[in-house]
Amino acid sequence: MTKLLQWLLGVSLLGIIWAVIAFDLLELSVPGTYREVAWSMPLYLLVSFGCYSLATVGYRVATFNDCDEAARELQEQIKEAKEDLRKKGLKI
Repeated sequence: MTKLLQWLLGVSLLGIIWAVIAFDLLELSVPGTYREVAWSMPLYLLVSFGCYSLATVGYRVATFNDCDEAARELQEQIKEAKEDLRKKGLKI
């Protein structure tokens, strides 16, 4: 099962459960308090997902590995390119 299908399945299940509780589709005689909480639940879930996403991105940025060897190689390539351009008459 791909990650997309997992997400779609999870969101679909949550949506169905929310609709059953919020609209009382199966006539389960859900208390009014539960219905009041259910109406604001999508907003709470959206804010929670946003916080989780920000925390994940922040953690990944904070623990990003430096690539010293690649940086040195890139600096060498830049020097070679500058020398090549100087030989062709371009002033840098």
